[in-house]
Amino acid sequence: MSSNAVLLDVKNVSLSFGGTSALSDVDFGVKSGEIRAIIGPNGAGKTSMLNCISGFYRPQNGEILFK
Repeated sequence: MSSNAVLLDVKNVSLSFGGTSALSDVDFGVKSGEIRAIIGPNGAGKTSMLNCISGFYRPQNGEILFK
């Protein structure tokens, strides 16, 4: 696998609970060999994003691709 290969690709992910938007059109990628962090204040959607990546939540829009 190339050192530039994208291992995790998050594209236009959106997640809502009732009328509250937890994630709105989130995009990012993680390449082989990179270390990334998700930072932000309380209520910013960090845990919701991790729950979408792990499959615990299913986003209403977008896609999450691994390898």
